Amino acid sequence: MRYFIKLAYKGKNYFGWQIQPEQESVQEKIEEALSTILRQPQKIIGAGRTDSGVHAKRMFAHFDFENLLPADLVHRLNQYLPKDIAVDEILRVIDGAHARFDAMNRTYHYHIHTSKNPFLTDFSWYLHQIPEIDKMNTAAKFLIGKQDFSSFAKTHTDVKTHICDVKLAEWKKTNEGLLFVITADRFLRNMVRSIVGTLVDVGRNKLSLEEFKHIIDKRDRKFASGSAPACGLYLADVEYPNSIFVNE
Repeated sequence: MRYFIKLAYKGKNYFGWQIQPEQESVQEKIEEALSTILRQPQKIIGAGRTDSGVHAKRMFAHFDFENLLPADLVHRLNQYLPKDIAVDEILRVIDGAHARFDAMNRTYHYHIHTSKNPFLTDFSWYLHQIPEIDKMNTAAKFLIGKQDFSSFAKTHTDVKTHICDVKLAEWKKTNEGLLFVITADRFLRNMVRSIVGTLVDVGRNKLSLEEFKHIIDKRDRKFASGSAPACGLYLADVEYPNSIFVNE
């Protein structure tokens, strides 16, 4: 039987989601906890890969287990896992359901604070100069739709296509500063942080709206701005079709 794990984590202490040689990862910690509690080796597959230092408000992963799961599995996992990883729920899904390939949309949040705050240092990007949100929102509209995002992708990766379908891209004001929300069917490595860094340059009047549009059209990472810091990025949600979940 196949199950989805719904979880959240702070990424500061991990070398991203995916298991890496001689580095601590979120995937490794969860596999270790599951294997210990279920008393047999367990492998999990996540909805995606978050990079080193990136957080997740809602992440999903799947695993298979043929016996009856302990009724208190969520509680026991949370007791075993470190304080910066929390399991919210274990969900039964149909056989063949896949945490990565069945995801319809993913949403990322990027947080910026504009007043120095030691409590946000590891969880938001501090900008003392407030960028123009209206100009950034105008530029963000160029991101909407199905197009090639090579200009914002990490180079030399093994992806087969750089086409993504962006459904939403907008900036909002918050009590601390700014929040960028972006939803797409898929994301490329480093894509959101590269987009944020480039949009902030638009908001600082280092790039014009026309130049931002040309950056997208050029399909070349060297034309975009530097990536925003990992600390401000969160995987906020992953959407799945209701048909994959088993009602018990």
